[in-house]
Amino acid sequence: MFDNIEGYLRSQNHLMPISYSYLDIKKMAKGFKDKLGERGYGSVYKGKLRSGHLVVIKVLGKPKSNGQEFINEVATIRTIHHVNVVQLIGYCAERSKRALIYDFMPNGSLEKYIFSQEGYIPLSCKQMYEISLGVARGIEYLHRGCDMQILHFDIKPHNILLDENFTPKVSDFGLAKLYSTDDSIVTLTAARGTMGYMAPELFYKTIGGVSYKADVYSFGMLLMEMTGRRRNLNAFADHTSQIYFPTWIYDQFKEGRDIEMGETNEEEGVMVKKMIIVALWCIQMKPSDCPSMNKVVEMLEGNVEQLQMPPKPFLCPQEMPTEDNKIDTNPTDLPMPLGECINSITLNVSEP
Repeated sequence: MFDNIEGYLRSQNHLMPISYSYLDIKKMAKGFKDKLGERGYGSVYKGKLRSGHLVVIKVLGKPKSNGQEFINEVATIRTIHHVNVVQLIGYCAERSKRALIYDFMPNGSLEKYIFSQEGYIPLSCKQMYEISLGVARGIEYLHRGCDMQILHFDIKPHNILLDENFTPKVSDFGLAKLYSTDDSIVTLTAARGTMGYMAPELFYKTIGGVSYKADVYSFGMLLMEMTGRRRNLNAFADHTSQIYFPTWIYDQFKEGRDIEMGETNEEEGVMVKKMIIVALWCIQMKPSDCPSMNKVVEMLEGNVEQLQMPPKPFLCPQEMPTEDNKIDTNPTDLPMPLGECINSITLNVSEP
């Protein structure tokens, strides 16, 4: 297995970032003393190149799927050069030792700022807007700016990193897939992504095929959390109407109510309104109703007065009115309470 990984990377060496030995990696990380965190894939350490340049070293744990996620990440981002996509500096593939080296992002992940973790100063509405626009441009580049169409499949706050100027960088390509730019519908053997950000077509096959719109949906859920500074799904909300935040905020808009998002001036209020309307378009149940990332960038950059309100968003097809629900009309497909809808999605994703 390890020879296969090393062989693959060597065969692609003309396109590769720098290949490092495990000893080099260990020296960079000063014996792996400065640990930044630990995730399911392994551990993350702060390191320094000989030039003094600070880096993040992602040391992968026990190999899974014959090292496919490692190959995915290296193969996907080896030729990507965009201000809003993280830059891969190098890698290590020495037998069972595997690591990825990226630029160090001093401001960490967007997740910490959206959900106001202790020690992090909340970002202003203007900063959130600029970050959302940068993320949108990064995803648009992945979809349209490369020789291959790159679908990320795991857009979420934790995977958006912020540099010293709070410029956002799309990161973590372990679940990414490459497709021909001609492919409008793609093939997947299993649903992939993170609950709460996964597009419904990944587990409800009857509403449409899987395409780049899966990333659009994930971006919409991210954008909604950026505006609300809360999780989109909160089973412990004070009122049942607020369990699914996008539905609640849509109803506020339709009823003409002002939406308070902290202390905002008029300019910031316009930015928040624009982000919410764009997010609502991105999280439509049917992929055919969602815009492309090119259109998303256009809407975020444009005049809020020219944006139309989309149809009401729903968490799952069973929640939709029957006339809009194009699924066989048997009892299991009729509208169901939100709690049951959440359980339905959880069960679908958990099944092998």
